[in-house]
Amino acid sequence: MALWGGRFEKKADKLMWQFNASIGFDWRLYAADIQGSMAYARALVDAGVIDAAEGETLLGGLEAVCQELDSGSFAYQPGDEDIHTAVERRLGEIVGPVAGKLHTGRSRNDQVATDLRLYLLEQMAHLHAALESLQWAIVDKAEGHLGALMPGYTHLQQAQPILFSHWLLSFFWKFQRDRERLVDVMGRTAVCPLGSGALAGNPFGINREAMAEQLGFSGLTENSLDGVGDRDFAVEFLAWAALVQVHLSNLAEDLIIWASREFGFVQIGEEYSTGSSIMPQKRNPDSLELIRGKSGRVVGRLTGLLTTLKGLPSAYNKDLQEDKEGVFDVVDTLAMELPIAAGVIQTLQVNEARMAAVLDGALLATDLADYLVHKGVPFRECHGLVGAAVRLAEARGVELKDLALNDYQALHPAFADDVSDVFDAHRSVKARNSVGGTAPQAVRQQIERAKALLDHQNL
Repeated sequence: MALWGGRFEKKADKLMWQFNASIGFDWRLYAADIQGSMAYARALVDAGVIDAAEGETLLGGLEAVCQELDSGSFAYQPGDEDIHTAVERRLGEIVGPVAGKLHTGRSRNDQVATDLRLYLLEQMAHLHAALESLQWAIVDKAEGHLGALMPGYTHLQQAQPILFSHWLLSFFWKFQRDRERLVDVMGRTAVCPLGSGALAGNPFGINREAMAEQLGFSGLTENSLDGVGDRDFAVEFLAWAALVQVHLSNLAEDLIIWASREFGFVQIGEEYSTGSSIMPQKRNPDSLELIRGKSGRVVGRLTGLLTTLKGLPSAYNKDLQEDKEGVFDVVDTLAMELPIAAGVIQTLQVNEARMAAVLDGALLATDLADYLVHKGVPFRECHGLVGAAVRLAEARGVELKDLALNDYQALHPAFADDVSDVFDAHRSVKARNSVGGTAPQAVRQQIERAKALLDHQNL
């Protein structure tokens, strides 16, 4: 039975009813809806709107409804427009007319705003834990390959030698920022709108502070109009998720490239690979391709909600029903992707020999310029001199290390016998030992800082 039909003579058109109903997706909010209703029932008792016996009846009935929903035995009815209607209808079947008192002074406007916040807070806690697990997988894999050299790339061209662990840890810090941002979003989500009514507030002396405390909120919305219409928290969640998705896609893209035969740096575990229906030899990184592919889905959900909110008049409008499916979809997407990404990293096979074998001698060109800097030559001049050496090596079809000393001295007299020491990738990596650098010592410090953050930054 609809909660709003008293002033209507005609029934809603069947198609309009389907168009208007949200039970097909907002059923997910049932636990939050019942939790909020129980807090509101207690507040009605405290305000003297209902007596203690009625309050106990409502609480017992709500608990029974929750048990049915938890067990899957709840029987939805055709008239259940949304989860709020379904819960109230079943509550009435269990406890009788007293169920009709539960909605006193409360609107679905503040009810659904509260439900969505409660739901998101719970889901964000799960996603926070999943991010942490992914970070641990990254740290463990990096620690297990601490000495492995690989080419570092810019523009997908070999640039300078780095440690594989340094590359992998670069994603730890992306996900660390994501985890910190999530805590920030949770803080603004943990604000209780219950008691805002339809838009003007509650006329029955409801103790909003007590309800917020019972529900685990850290504060109250300050304005009832804003309280029922605000979906900033949902936008922030989706924006956060979109950035996480971009980082996951970046990680997936690198690993897809590294796993190709042409690179051969890594092999994706069979648990996270699939085959071909026609080519028996194929081992496809479909886990990573799906992660990369879902970026459009997640970013699109953010764009969709922003477009929905653009131009809305004040307070609640039915357009806001469009906030939920996108949020639910993104929660589901990340809840599956993050553990899969962690599993990919945990089972990743790293081919250290292959990575070392493809190090191009030109990777040490910057080190050659640095060599001249130590000899007192201005860096800009060094850059040009080494560029000339690169041209000479290319013309002869050799690497920089194969040029003779007199070739170098013909470019500049600062080159000496010790120039040959430059052509050692391990030496190059070891030299970059400033904080955040790729030297083994610096990477070890990164790992220790990462572990400390994971150990001490829990919710």
